[in-house]
Amino acid sequence: MKNALRLFLLLAMPVILVAQDAPLFTSDFPPEEFAQRRAKIYEAIGPNAIALLQGAPSPQGYTRFRQWNEFYYVCGVEVPHAYILLDGSRKRATIYLPHRNAGRERSEGKLLSAEDVELVQQLTGIESVAGTDLIAEQLESAARSVGIKTVYTPFKPPEGFAMSRDLAMRYNADVIADPFDGRNSREGHFIALLEERFPMFEVEDLSPILDELRLIKSAREQQLIRKATRLGGLALIEGMRSTAPGIWEYELDAMAKYVFYRNGAQGEAYYSLIASGPNSLVGHYNAGKRMMKDGDMLLFDFAPDVGYYMSDVTRVWPVNGKFTPQQKELYNFYLACYKAILKAIRPNVTAQVIKQGVAAEMEQILAQTKFSKLLYTEAATRFVTNYKSSAANPNTTLGHWTGMATHDVGQYWGPLKPGMVFTIEPSLVVREENINIRLEDLIIITEDGSENVSAFIPMEVDEIEKLMKEEGMLQRYPMDKGK
Repeated sequence: MKNALRLFLLLAMPVILVAQDAPLFTSDFPPEEFAQRRAKIYEAIGPNAIALLQGAPSPQGYTRFRQWNEFYYVCGVEVPHAYILLDGSRKRATIYLPHRNAGRERSEGKLLSAEDVELVQQLTGIESVAGTDLIAEQLESAARSVGIKTVYTPFKPPEGFAMSRDLAMRYNADVIADPFDGRNSREGHFIALLEERFPMFEVEDLSPILDELRLIKSAREQQLIRKATRLGGLALIEGMRSTAPGIWEYELDAMAKYVFYRNGAQGEAYYSLIASGPNSLVGHYNAGKRMMKDGDMLLFDFAPDVGYYMSDVTRVWPVNGKFTPQQKELYNFYLACYKAILKAIRPNVTAQVIKQGVAAEMEQILAQTKFSKLLYTEAATRFVTNYKSSAANPNTTLGHWTGMATHDVGQYWGPLKPGMVFTIEPSLVVREENINIRLEDLIIITEDGSENVSAFIPMEVDEIEKLMKEEGMLQRYPMDKGK
């Protein structure tokens, strides 16, 4: 009887495993685009080297798996504990996958595995598929091959959910500094194992090569960034409608996440920076625990992750829906300066050239503006002076790159090129009155200019005030007051 039951389960298993209706490979990019990226890596590492990338591990807890950006960029495969080897001599890729775990698949759904050789090849265009247990053997084989002397792997920490490299590096530093922890990072451990187990190879850093490739976004990448920007903008717009005295910051966070997930985002690009009153002076305030008050200004900075691509957008508005005359004069001065930056952005010139021209225009705007408070005059003067000082630096930037990470990778100070994507976010602060005016828009450099993808989000005083008169989601669906 037990043998009969076991036979039944074995026969039924294929039916169970294919009973789900979920894609096994991304539809955002065709296999050919990933192959083009790998081809550029082959060219960069040369014929005497291979590259080996480690994918993300299984998530902790009941959390959906999200692949590391670097690994996804190269192949698009979303399987925990996967590896990919890029052979510069043969210009072929091998994906290493764990073997099938039938019990887990019955519980959580089908995953590509080492047993799905033909399916993986068909879906991904990757030439070879093997189990992760064969990595060491095939690295030894590569070492015996004529001319293979170097293994490239990323030295920089990987980017996962809501992660940019700056925070990944901070995380590693915090762990190392903990006297009762001090563990090596996963990527550091991987590098150490390669050096220990394969001393015949020189282990080199693949991160600079990947970073340079990611600087220029393809048409499909730009479309995902546009969608992320649109969803971020829709959340900001709904935030304007829903803001009122007595609303908690976390309520706006929840509202924004509804907009993101309802429209297909796979997550948040970063924690929400929804900062009212004095909280707006804290650069990355994210606690969301303050009730907004009449007279406050609110800074709202939040965007989603759409298909592994991010945005980053910000607006500022009065909590009560009406700018005071004093808030309006300071905001309109900032807005005139901000528009001068947007207007000047173009390809084939450096950020320094753009900022030098803008700084001169800002000085004219300042000279023509009269403020009702000396405090505002001093803050505006400081804002222009700081911008002019930054323009003196030949390595200055207009903002930060945005792409697969909110603060995307890439060190570059040359002329802006089509396909580069970044945000601008200058900040005008009056600490004495808890004011931080900081707008942020997402810019794509085009062949003949620039595209402000987030231009549809209101920034004019009258547009914001008109929108804030409309009923918001939080008013239509008020908070549960039950105990």
